[in-house]
Amino acid sequence: MSIKARSEASILHADLDSFYASVEQRDDPSLRGRPVLVGGGIVTAASYEAKARGVRTPMSERRARLLCPDAVTVRPRMEAYSEASKAVFALFRDTTPVVEGLSIDEAFLDVGGLRRLGGSPEAIGRRLRARIRDEVGLPITVGVATTKFLAKVASAVAKPDGLLVVPAGRELEFLHPLPVERLWGVGPVTAEALHQRGIATVGQIAALTEGDLTDTVGLASGRHLHALALARDPRPVETGRRRRSIGSQRAMGRGAKTHADLERILVGIADRLGKRLRAASRLSRTVVLRLRFDDFARVTRSHTLDAPTMLTETILGAARELLADAMPLIDERGCTLVGLTLTNLLDDDPLQLTLPFEREERGSLDATIDQLRDRFGTAIVTRAVLLGHDQGDPVPLLQD
Repeated sequence: MSIKARSEASILHADLDSFYASVEQRDDPSLRGRPVLVGGGIVTAASYEAKARGVRTPMSERRARLLCPDAVTVRPRMEAYSEASKAVFALFRDTTPVVEGLSIDEAFLDVGGLRRLGGSPEAIGRRLRARIRDEVGLPITVGVATTKFLAKVASAVAKPDGLLVVPAGRELEFLHPLPVERLWGVGPVTAEALHQRGIATVGQIAALTEGDLTDTVGLASGRHLHALALARDPRPVETGRRRRSIGSQRAMGRGAKTHADLERILVGIADRLGKRLRAASRLSRTVVLRLRFDDFARVTRSHTLDAPTMLTETILGAARELLADAMPLIDERGCTLVGLTLTNLLDDDPLQLTLPFEREERGSLDATIDQLRDRFGTAIVTRAVLLGHDQGDPVPLLQD
């Protein structure tokens, strides 16, 4: 079924600016106007004052301080970020019931049909920005367009703390002069392949035939990028859509890590992800290990289970196998980040009875541990291997 193109730019992409750093500057007036680094060892977030000096994430704090010697480093306060996110999303939903969260600091809002109640989409966007600034104390950038893709590009162009409307009928006029890196799916490898062909702008991609583009970047990427370059994106703003994956990661400084060090971190991550699966009544079929090396290159390894699971031990077993396979690479190239992502998620229901013993016995143990942690805190009930080791701050999450 085809979706009729909108006659008005009425999709908003709202994206908080340097979210973690902005919360720190909000809560500590002495940090306002100063370069702020959030993290420790690795920069998790940086204020725009620090970004203007070349600081990027992820970057080692040592390198960031060479670029910005007067930066102030603060440790992440995940609870504060979570509370700020909840307050912002409450204002999103007070603006329109059609909100699709992308992460804790950004969302799409469909304000089509609200003109009589709230004015034009541009007026709604301006009012939303003012409310978030006045009621939550944070800057936010809003892009407004006829499609989700263009709204997101518009917000990126308008940053920081701005608003940009791409009027209906002028989408290509806005999009085509932009660099190819603005298109979803164009990372360093794809960008380099395009640049080698002399393609630097979105308009140059649009001028190619789909066949020419697929010869350069592959079939799937070619079709995807060709459609975006012509501003084709029929996806509606979706509410109530469940996650397709969940993940967690731990950034570390450089330096040698033993297999035991990395496995201990993996245990903590698998523990958190298992609890999240059970809390959301979800099952996962595929476990993905994500690594970042000392040179900031990344690699992923995945394992598809025989049956979907929500059990921590099953997830951890797959993760341990993936880590063992990757250890030769880690020994050679170092490691600054370990992460796990659980994909191929299913809703838990009575049909998922492939492992009855695990579900009744080990599943009940997981449930008991979850209840104890909810009541007394994670630090009270933990695995022996994690005793005495800092597991880092839990990253605030968008609700499932």
